[in-house]
Amino acid sequence: MKTRKQQSLKPWLIFGLLAALLIGMFGVDVYLASAAETGKPATETKPTPKAATKPAAHDDEDGEDAHDHDDEDDHGKGEKEHEDGDKHEHGEEEHGHKEDHEEGKITLSNEQLRNTGIQVVKAGPVAIRQTLPLYGVITPSADGIQQVSARFPGIIRQLTRKPGDRVAAGDVLATIESNESLKVYSVTATINGVITDRQGAVGEKTSDAPLFTIANTSTVWVDLTLFPRDIARVKSGQAVRVVQSQRGLSGEGSVIYVGAHANPVNQSTTARASLDNAEGQWFAGHFVNAEITLAETKVAVAVRNEALQTHEGKTVIFVREADGFEPRPIQAGRADSVHTEIVSGLAAGDAYVASNSFILKSDLGKESAEHEH
Repeated sequence: MKTRKQQSLKPWLIFGLLAALLIGMFGVDVYLASAAETGKPATETKPTPKAATKPAAHDDEDGEDAHDHDDEDDHGKGEKEHEDGDKHEHGEEEHGHKEDHEEGKITLSNEQLRNTGIQVVKAGPVAIRQTLPLYGVITPSADGIQQVSARFPGIIRQLTRKPGDRVAAGDVLATIESNESLKVYSVTATINGVITDRQGAVGEKTSDAPLFTIANTSTVWVDLTLFPRDIARVKSGQAVRVVQSQRGLSGEGSVIYVGAHANPVNQSTTARASLDNAEGQWFAGHFVNAEITLAETKVAVAVRNEALQTHEGKTVIFVREADGFEPRPIQAGRADSVHTEIVSGLAAGDAYVASNSFILKSDLGKESAEHEH
């Protein structure tokens, strides 16, 4: 049996359950409505005027920041372009400088020219020679050899000169006491030269042998070997160029004699040339090369052979301009062992490098290598 209290609570319990059910259903509806609102596209959301005002202010600040940033970017870009332009111009200047070197604009001071041994001369007319090359040997000139003897038999009382001494005509070489007159007389030199030999001693008797031999080497002979095929081409009076390459010597002489007899061993004969030796640079016994001039052809412009160089596949000559030396391409013509005719590329009177031009060529090679690197 239920009590009165239990009977009175039953209606309230039912009412409470219904209320809870209604509240739950209402909550579900609110939740679904909220979820629906949240899932709508952003374009359909209409912000309130207040909400719209804040983003606008934020946009203004962003715009100012962006504007300032753009100004800075533009300024930086301008500076960079300015720097790039300066670099470009500087690069063009450097490039142009290197091109000057490539074109031969090499500047050297007078001191540098002296130190490097570079010789500058002017191009002009020259006689190109047709020559006959021969081999020969330096010999003493018979006209420059004197043997001095005592005029009368006697005793040598004094010897005043020795081998190696240079003497002049009239110098006393010795004194002799004559056996017949018992008088003392002098033995003197009759030519200028150097004593190459002396015989006898003080107190000895003189003999038929020479007391002194004097050599005047101001002129020497060059005995050239001439074979049968060339005999008809050589005549007295022809010019001869003589070279001693081991000592770097060269000189000019002339043919004074063509032999009339042949060597039975090799069928050669001798052509003799006279060569000036005032400075004593030619030594008797040295072998030499020689060229006999057979004919000559005058040309308007010629240079020394050592002036010719090859640059970038072309034959060039280094010509002196107002702003330096440049390798000027030329067309060569006839040549001999000393000079080369210039057909085009160089005019008479142009100053060119005649010796040690390879130094300028080397400088150009260095500049080209740096430019390519």
